[in-house]
Amino acid sequence: MNLLDGLLTLTAIHFIATLSPGPEFMLISKEALRYGRRAGFLSLAGTMSGLVIHIVYSAFGLAAIISSSADALLAIQIIGGGYLIYLGISGLLSKSTDQALSWSNKDRSITDWQLFKRGLICDLCNPKAPIYYVTLFTFVLSPNMPNAHLAIYGAWIMMIHLIWFSVVVLLLSAPAINRKFNRISHWIDRLLGGAMVAIGIKVLMS
Repeated sequence: MNLLDGLLTLTAIHFIATLSPGPEFMLISKEALRYGRRAGFLSLAGTMSGLVIHIVYSAFGLAAIISSSADALLAIQIIGGGYLIYLGISGLLSKSTDQALSWSNKDRSITDWQLFKRGLICDLCNPKAPIYYVTLFTFVLSPNMPNAHLAIYGAWIMMIHLIWFSVVVLLLSAPAINRKFNRISHWIDRLLGGAMVAIGIKVLMS
């Protein structure tokens, strides 16, 4: 897969996955609501730092495996396709909720470092992240791929993450918007889940 095709593939998969509300979305929107827009961006910076760690061990570690074992690549591809289908089904089964996000405004004595650390820990401790990023890079890596291409892929994933969650912070720092989003979040989950299932099936059929 050439660089452009790889970027398009990463964009399609990671954009869908990033839009699906998860732990990072919950944390970043919570901090933005409770402490304001600045806090939301500090929390985002923490998740970005965790993302760098996931990208480095996934891309370069998986690249080493691929360069030495075609069977390992096939196994990871099958597992990855199955995992995407699993994520998609989870989205399709998403249920509606009438409970809007709400947090107390009492505690405002929090430091920038604490906000950053919360984002970092949230990203690093997400149990789905290691499987997801290894799966993501499975689709674009090939033997003898230049490290420069790996760096470009990693930077592109971070850019998608940054753009989307910046929009989240800017919009969801307003409580009224947050409540409206939560009323339709299950429909968003279902739509994106269907797209994820389709991608997973395509991976397994290829």
